[in-house]
Amino acid sequence: MTRVDLKEKWLHPNRLTLYRIVAVPIIILLMLWPTRFFTFIVALVFSAAAITDYLDGWYARKYNLVSNFGKIMDPLADKLLVACTLIMLTYQGWIPGWVVCVVIGREIAITGLRNFIAEQKEDLSATNLGKYKTGFQIAAIIPLLFHYPYFGIDLHIVGMFFLWGALILSVWSGIDYFYRFRKMFDDAEF
Repeated sequence: MTRVDLKEKWLHPNRLTLYRIVAVPIIILLMLWPTRFFTFIVALVFSAAAITDYLDGWYARKYNLVSNFGKIMDPLADKLLVACTLIMLTYQGWIPGWVVCVVIGREIAITGLRNFIAEQKEDLSATNLGKYKTGFQIAAIIPLLFHYPYFGIDLHIVGMFFLWGALILSVWSGIDYFYRFRKMFDDAEF
């Protein structure tokens, strides 16, 4: 598949990013009726959306399709997907609200930091800690969305294990970002 073919197909990185955004209202609506059937569908929709997060970056790098739209919308789509899903899990009473506040608060703070650093003409690429954090978030959310036991496995407990890991990595990576760029704050005019 060539770059031109990819641009014309549904696998274009920007289109994959938009799929994640479209998945958000579907997840929200289905989570309003948390039956075993709907939670199963929601978990599948979230899983497919999470896969597009990996694929859009991979295709963008492989076929040199990096765009300004993608640079802005890809992380925004990720945050929207994760934040809205965590909020709906809290709405159902399946996870503690304070954990969601810390995770979403970290995401907002890092987004602000990235904007500040972009104005300074510096690069704030994702670190390995940030990537692990995202992996733990996805690993937590999928079993939490399934919610009900399957094949004798309590998926809620599995999801909570990964959620605590995601919480720790969220705080740790957030501190790391601010620590790495503290010199800019010292030099900045407020």
